Amino acid sequence: MQERSGSTPRGVLTISLMTLNVIAWCVVLFVVALLKFLVPIPAWRRLTSRVMTALAEGWIGTNNALFRALGAMPLAVRGLEGLSTREWYLVVSNHRSWVDILVLQAVFNRRIPFLKFFLKQQLIWVPFLGLAWWALDFPFMRRHSPAYLEKHPERRGEDLEVTRRACEKFRLIPTSIMNFVEGTRYTEQKHAAFKSTYRHLLPPRPGGTSFVLSAMGGMLHAMLDVTIAYPGRSPTLWDLCCGRLGTVTVDVRRRAIDEWMAAGDYAGDPAFRARFKDWLAGLWAEKDQLLGRMGY
Repeated sequence: MQERSGSTPRGVLTISLMTLNVIAWCVVLFVVALLKFLVPIPAWRRLTSRVMTALAEGWIGTNNALFRALGAMPLAVRGLEGLSTREWYLVVSNHRSWVDILVLQAVFNRRIPFLKFFLKQQLIWVPFLGLAWWALDFPFMRRHSPAYLEKHPERRGEDLEVTRRACEKFRLIPTSIMNFVEGTRYTEQKHAAFKSTYRHLLPPRPGGTSFVLSAMGGMLHAMLDVTIAYPGRSPTLWDLCCGRLGTVTVDVRRRAIDEWMAAGDYAGDPAFRARFKDWLAGLWAEKDQLLGRMGY
């Protein structure tokens, strides 16, 4: 895609304003977080959690205003009817780029409860953001390689325990739990390495999705199935800042969560595991076809 005239100065301006926005909101957020942890009273901690969530939504809202003013993120969104900030949602999406997170925040901010992501443990060291994510109760996952688990079998199941503890916190106030089901960003190299049977997607990883559904029990009201399509190649953050995205198409579909999805034991019940894999594979096949119709 041809670079727009003046896009590099626009990129410098956008990234500078985003950085200032992060610093300004995080300073206030950290003060409230300190007050939360200094007073170990459940009612106080629930109140300060709500205040921090409102601050985070203000931070995202300011980012979105910057993107609109600078023309950085043109969006074409469908399927937002009937959403509520008073319900609990599981949000699933395909994953092409780090820009996906900013797109999802732009689409859903103040339309549904604040999005919580499962993050890699290393991201806690990102300046300002890492501490902010921790204060906002984002769960950090320490993923081990198969070779490591072979030598240290006692570490198996750690991520599931982190997920369980996070979901217990999510029960306290309405929350939207975000899950990139593919587990990693799509690239042509990964598509070939994983021998994906989908044209535009990597194979879904059902375990995490199933565990969230099980841990949240009947708390979740619905699943929001999100499909993100970019024109051209997968963009970088710098592409966004420079205004090179083009129009990003986002399709949102509300799906019911059937009782059986939250009632089974994915790890211990082979019949349930097979049924859940088949259901998610069907969902992913539908998403793959939708991406084809969206111009991928």
